[in-house]
Amino acid sequence: MSTVSVRIDEDLIASARVAAKAEFRTVQGQVEFWAKVGRAALDNPDLPASFIAESLMSMAEPREDSMPFVPREREGT
Repeated sequence: MSTVSVRIDEDLIASARVAAKAEFRTVQGQVEFWAKVGRAALDNPDLPASFIAESLMSMAEPREDSMPFVPREREGT
């Protein structure tokens, strides 16, 4: 993957540094994640940003770590 340098506000980088530490990402990875969430939110204005973020995170998880969906039993059956 190629990279490019861009100028970003220092306050945004400071916020990304804090969020990156909490999410176990690099600062670059955090800014990229925010950009992906923002792009998906603009493309899907009916979806909450939190749903988009959680969906992107789940898509990044290794498949072997995923659990199959098992519906709950209906009451009375």
